[in-house]
Amino acid sequence: MARKSLFRGDTLPLIRRLWRDWMRPHARTLALVLVLVTLVSGATGLYPVLIKEAFDAFSVKDQTAIYLGPLFVIAVTSVKGFSLLALTILTNKVVTKIEADMQTALYGHMIGADLAQIGRESPAALTQRFTTDFLFIKEALTRLSTVFLREVTTIIALIGAMLWIDPVLTLVAGATVPFIAHPIGKIGKKLRRVAISTQEQTGQMASLITESLAGTRIAKTYGLEGYLRGKAANTFDEVRKLKMKAANARGRLDPLLEAGGGFAVAAVLVLIGQRIVSGGSTVGDFTGFVSALILAAQPIRALGNLNAIVQEAAAALQRTFDVMDEKPQITDRPGAKPLVVSGGEIRFANLGFSYRDDVVALNGIDLVAEAGRTTALVGRSGSGKSTLISLVPRLYDVTEGAVLIDGQDVRDVTLKSLRAAIAVVSQDVVLFDDTVRANIAFGRPDASEEEIVAAAKAAAAHDFIMKMPEGYDTLVGPGGGRLSGGERQRVSLARAFLKNAPILLLDEATSALDSESESLVQEAVRKLMQGRTTLVIAHRLSTVRDADRIVVMEAGRIIETGSHDMLVSNGGTYARLHRLQLSNDAEPATPAA
Repeated sequence: MARKSLFRGDTLPLIRRLWRDWMRPHARTLALVLVLVTLVSGATGLYPVLIKEAFDAFSVKDQTAIYLGPLFVIAVTSVKGFSLLALTILTNKVVTKIEADMQTALYGHMIGADLAQIGRESPAALTQRFTTDFLFIKEALTRLSTVFLREVTTIIALIGAMLWIDPVLTLVAGATVPFIAHPIGKIGKKLRRVAISTQEQTGQMASLITESLAGTRIAKTYGLEGYLRGKAANTFDEVRKLKMKAANARGRLDPLLEAGGGFAVAAVLVLIGQRIVSGGSTVGDFTGFVSALILAAQPIRALGNLNAIVQEAAAALQRTFDVMDEKPQITDRPGAKPLVVSGGEIRFANLGFSYRDDVVALNGIDLVAEAGRTTALVGRSGSGKSTLISLVPRLYDVTEGAVLIDGQDVRDVTLKSLRAAIAVVSQDVVLFDDTVRANIAFGRPDASEEEIVAAAKAAAAHDFIMKMPEGYDTLVGPGGGRLSGGERQRVSLARAFLKNAPILLLDEATSALDSESESLVQEAVRKLMQGRTTLVIAHRLSTVRDADRIVVMEAGRIIETGSHDMLVSNGGTYARLHRLQLSNDAEPATPAA
């Protein structure tokens, strides 16, 4: 059965939740909005009454009424005008505050969500929720706070005026309402479906644009401009078609409402014309009633269009609430205690992990990373190295077995204390569009200026920072784009030095750097590793020759462990990888003269 109202079907629970969680804290302001709406509607309802009385006064040549009438009109219109101004200001204030509160809550949920949840959608699609979706939500909030209340109370006031003038004609005019309510409900239902598809397709469009612009260099190198243009054109056309469907559906509302209003006015004209001819009604009755009927057409039309807006916003609200309602799986267990680090030993006990039920990423991992020593993880891409170190700070939770730090299961300690004990330096450096100082201080926000500078010096970053125009106050740009690769890496290392955590997770950070930067970064990394329990993912075996222990992984399992010399002498997988890299790094032989 089609929804015939704004507040039927699955729209009503969404509006109830919107009121309970976001609008009710502003109940006092909304109550004042209701007072202003009542003033506006009451003033509108007085128009037909004033017109009736004026025409009746003109018919009997009442001089007092002729002079007082304009004064009443000025008073009524002034009250309505100033009330409308106050209503607009107050509504904008409360709606923008609700919008900002909802965006803050949604962002807070996303930033605290599990990686698996965030990874289901592209960053551009997630960002689109804060823009396009909230345009619909804000529009609906504004309309519900003003249009709905104002038009409903205006219709009530005008119906009251029409009943006062002629109850029978009022019933005749109202008989047309059921004939237009049902189609309006069907149109709203269709708009809801189209809005959901449009919002999803718009997210895909945003993702496509972001990815293609970020990969411009590759696109040009491989001559992919034509492919990307075609793909973008198809996506834009899909969005266009959905927008056309929505526009056509909304376009049916006005003719429907116009025709319904025409039938009502025609019926009234026939009946009241006969009454005037027979002496049963006056010209004042005619003008007053028809004025009320015409005035009522606008709020009725507005409510019909409001149904379309609410259905589109309901789709956006549903998407927003679906995200907010998804509870993170990685949280503090009841009774979780702060992690106590005595040495920093990390033990992987009979560990298994799967990203999906049908894909095993790690299986039967038994490994001890000794306190204060360096354990290197090597192996082909996809062997499970990154997955293994991601389990230490609980970016994911193990499927089987456990990860223990100094004998404490990481699931039994608080996330805050666990992650405070871990510093991460990745090959993919993450810098935020802020100052150099702020990016270093993310390692410990309460650090003093002296501690920040000391950390930068330890990471071999102080010298290049001081050569920048604003020194430590220089903005690094989006993603650190104003810094070179080596400079970004050293800022990241400075952050880790400042955090001074007992456990270090290191995804080798020098493979993409030039020789000078690599030398500086490697020296800083060696200093950072001293005295810390370090798990390092090694892509280049030459960088882990001095590791206390080397662990070779393949297909999610540990297949070899030992020192560099021992593994080379064993002639196994590590030895083959080592020989392969040596041959790749070797200089071409010089031809004989």
